[in-house]
Amino acid sequence: MRKYLLPLIITVVSIVILSRLFYLQVIDDTYIKKSENNALKIVYEYPERGYIFDRNGKLMVANQPSYDVMVIPREVKDIDTLALCKLLDVTKDEFDTKLNKATKYSPRLPSIFLPQLSKAEYAAFQEKIRHFTGFYIQKRSLRDYQVDHGANIFGYIRQVNEYNIKNNPYYRPGDLIGIQGVEEQYEEVLRGAKGVKYIQRDRFNREIGSFKNGIYDTIALKGDDITLTIDSELQAYGELLMQNKRGGIVAIEPKTGEILALINAPTYDPSLLVGRERSKNYTKLYNDSLAKPLYNRVLSGEYPPGSPFKILTGLIGLQEGVINEHTTFSCSRGFYYGKGAWMGCHDSGNWDLHIATAKSCNTYFAQTYRRIIEKYKEPADGIDAWNKHLQSFGLGQFLGYDLPEGRKGHIPNSEYYNRWYPNGSWKSTTTISNSIGQGEVIMTPMQLANVIAAVANKGYYYTPHIIKSIEHHKIDKKFVTKNQTSIDEKYFSPVIEGMNEVFKTGTGRSVQVEQLDMCGKTGTVENFTRINGKRYQLTDHSVFVAFAPKDDPKIAIAVFIENGYWGARWAAPITSLMIQKYLLNEIVRKDLEKRMLDGSLQSEYDKVLKLYNNVDKNNK
Repeated sequence: MRKYLLPLIITVVSIVILSRLFYLQVIDDTYIKKSENNALKIVYEYPERGYIFDRNGKLMVANQPSYDVMVIPREVKDIDTLALCKLLDVTKDEFDTKLNKATKYSPRLPSIFLPQLSKAEYAAFQEKIRHFTGFYIQKRSLRDYQVDHGANIFGYIRQVNEYNIKNNPYYRPGDLIGIQGVEEQYEEVLRGAKGVKYIQRDRFNREIGSFKNGIYDTIALKGDDITLTIDSELQAYGELLMQNKRGGIVAIEPKTGEILALINAPTYDPSLLVGRERSKNYTKLYNDSLAKPLYNRVLSGEYPPGSPFKILTGLIGLQEGVINEHTTFSCSRGFYYGKGAWMGCHDSGNWDLHIATAKSCNTYFAQTYRRIIEKYKEPADGIDAWNKHLQSFGLGQFLGYDLPEGRKGHIPNSEYYNRWYPNGSWKSTTTISNSIGQGEVIMTPMQLANVIAAVANKGYYYTPHIIKSIEHHKIDKKFVTKNQTSIDEKYFSPVIEGMNEVFKTGTGRSVQVEQLDMCGKTGTVENFTRINGKRYQLTDHSVFVAFAPKDDPKIAIAVFIENGYWGARWAAPITSLMIQKYLLNEIVRKDLEKRMLDGSLQSEYDKVLKLYNNVDKNNK
């Protein structure tokens, strides 16, 4: 038996080695396909991205054909370089730079030499391509915008960078990827799947057919279409109203959390970031450091909310039992809350919650805030209880909407004040500016709109979202899950009545519409900036929030206008017009529309620029 053991071992080992070689060479072509094998040419077929529709089925974003000039550096031989440069409108230096970059990536594999030829450029090049060995045309699609609005919603498409390639094996140099907006958020469903063909070549580098009869070839799969919650007409109208102004508008359907409009101002035509001019146009938009058209003020702009925050102060006061709807406070154009410490107000009288809301009385809500904090033995406990209520409205945290950017604002707690006052000397009056939406309270316009949606629903909200449906997919279940606030439903009615009074006799009466029963709240927000460490006060921001109709809310909206003076001057008229457009499908208050369309705040923004220039000049 022993004499057969050695031959048996040798035989078994030989069979294993031969089997492995057969598998690698005949059955498993993984390494052949992955290697830079000169006998294989890999050609990718790029799919169309999914289309984007609005909530009513209107096509907003489609695709258009594009043609990239590809190069395989090793195959570039004996060509008329100057003729090619002239044909493609590039300089000799640009040619050398592009070819060197392609060679550095891989001398054998194709990479983009010149992207996105127009149809005319493609036709001219295609006629003479046979003279330029090593170059060929790769067809793909670019975005074709059917609308000239919604740039901040869509985002844009650009070529992948090294970070994208390193972190996702799907992408290769020259691939396109969605950046910002829904293009980034829903990239995986919109992009589809690339097709690939493996073409075999002989020793003379001639193509001789599909590798393995095409068993490894795949076809491109078009991206899935998506339907947004956006109302395209409302979005376009909002952007029109915001011309020559800076700020944002958010409109939400309260019962679903669906975002009806998301307007960032100033904005730009989304088609500017398509084609050969994309890079130049992007640079121009990016370098506009004052208007900041690429900066999403609605999602990332953090501002004191101003008087709309009084709605929350009133609700928390009711929930904590420190006031009821009949509680009154006396106001004499303000009140003293400490030694020489005065909070001003624009009116005087003895107000209850209803009238205090309509008149936006600082005194009423400051006194309510004091009672909330002082209800507890320690100010720290009071501020934390207040903070907890506000967190239930989604404040001080990321809301979880389906857009890839944003900030969480700031709602201070005891830990925050203990850091600022380590000796424990702070109390309710130290933080009293919080009561009227100033102080240390910071919110984004999106958060402000969500608060108003929760008020309209009398205590609950759905996470705001911009996706309505995805072809072949279900939307995230969190968008259909109800979020309950910490305020009992019964306490919303008196506050809503006060908000309704705002349009009848209060600070928003100038924008009321007979056909609509609206509820709202004006806001005037102090506006400061720092230049070289010094604080300067600028013109106040104009804020307005509203929902309508009162008894069956279909739209909740927040409007924020930078340097807009006071709430009723700019934000309130724009809010009223947006509600008219959505609910009535017509504009009843033509006087408001004309004033908003003709109006401009550019002179205010010029003042800010002048201030910066003067400070810089004086510091030199």
